[in-house]
Amino acid sequence: MNLPRNVLRFEILLYLSLMLDALSVAFQDRTRRADTTDSMVMAASVLAGCIILLLLYFVWLAARRRKNWPRWVLAAALVLSVISLFQIIGENGVELDSGIEIVSCLLTAAGLYFSYTGDGQGWFNA
Repeated sequence: MNLPRNVLRFEILLYLSLMLDALSVAFQDRTRRADTTDSMVMAASVLAGCIILLLLYFVWLAARRRKNWPRWVLAAALVLSVISLFQIIGENGVELDSGIEIVSCLLTAAGLYFSYTGDGQGWFNA
């Protein structure tokens, strides 16, 4: 069965967003500070990688297995990302990593928009 055009857009945009997130984690500052240990820095990086893999699975479930609930989880993750982004920008201003996160959030929002509109509406099972 062929994917509807909007579902394909959803899938591509979400994968691009998660690719940017993975690049952001890969180039994240891992400088050890007084209040962190090496194991804490490593655990944060591994946790971020696991969350990205989980979100990749949710995109696949939504687009290829026609599941509706992963779209809602992805939408909730977007809301949490935007809240976190506002806090980071409030503290540090717009830097390279927050700029990448802005682009990632915009891609996710656009992808989710496509999943809820047009020919994507009837694709997902409840």
